[in-house]
Amino acid sequence: MALQRNNHYVPCLYLKRFLSPSERVPTYRVLVAHDNVPFWREKSLKAVAFHAHLYTRIAAGGQTDEIERWLNSEFESPAEEPLLKATTDARLSPADWKILVRFLAAQDVRTPARLAEHLQFWNENLQEMLDHTLQEALQQLEAAKNSGKPIRTTETPNADYIPLRITREAESGQEFGRLQVETLVGRGLWFFAMQRALTSTLNILHTHRWTILAPPDGMTWFTTDDPVVRLNYYATRKYDFKGGWGNPGTEIFLPLDPWHLLYTKVGEPPPRRGSVVPHATALMVRRFIAEHAHRFIFSATADSDVPKLRPRKVDAALLRNEDEQWRRWHEEQTLAEQELRRPSGTKY
Repeated sequence: MALQRNNHYVPCLYLKRFLSPSERVPTYRVLVAHDNVPFWREKSLKAVAFHAHLYTRIAAGGQTDEIERWLNSEFESPAEEPLLKATTDARLSPADWKILVRFLAAQDVRTPARLAEHLQFWNENLQEMLDHTLQEALQQLEAAKNSGKPIRTTETPNADYIPLRITREAESGQEFGRLQVETLVGRGLWFFAMQRALTSTLNILHTHRWTILAPPDGMTWFTTDDPVVRLNYYATRKYDFKGGWGNPGTEIFLPLDPWHLLYTKVGEPPPRRGSVVPHATALMVRRFIAEHAHRFIFSATADSDVPKLRPRKVDAALLRNEDEQWRRWHEEQTLAEQELRRPSGTKY
């Protein structure tokens, strides 16, 4: 089976619901090189929301896109019919609702925006986390040695996604030595976090009560390259997008098409399906969707409000730098993983 090179982090089966009458996707760039760039450009469905080899990894000496295929088979393809039912106001079975929520979960964890969030967190905290884990492991080893009882081991699914190098050094005749653990902040950790979220943490989303909301007359929903919004709303100018699955009070929503918004507020009963969002609230929802975008906003029409809701950033150097980083993404990640897995002249 051929390797999928262009990995769409927002699936075509979802974005096709935001096509214009010309069967193209009106696209607004949040970051542009100069002021003369048109606010909206229509692009083909396959030419947006993808990066080359975003989900490719190296396994058994070769390239594999198993993550892409897993996302497609477990979360995208099953959602085709429930998405159609949801956006045509047809009856949804409990199984349909479950599939829609699974689709939302996958969209929440698979985007470059979420990758950037993870990378920042790991760069700030991973060393401390590794030190703590290593210290705990050494304490368990010491306790097992003193008690004469073997250590209970547990398997962590997909742990092989995380590139590790463990180095043990001990001088001849010495009782004690040095143990060093190295890993790479990159795609392996991201794939592991994604799989963990979508196989275990995901279950919490099925305990929430979901609905589908409509915009008021004369208004529509648009979507983005980071389409799932997790909103903590406190007051008009006091809110953030750091809500969590299962966090009481967090509002989670995903535009399904210009007229349907999948929605829940954790811990509260939802409005009836098909309820029209009040005009003032709908204006805020549109603002939240626009502000939450990472680099692109997609709309079935060239929405004139979007440039006001999310003014563009003009920075040619930053745009070139980001494009270059994505161009080198796969090669640099592959080389770094291969280097980490290479034996480092360990002494035993």
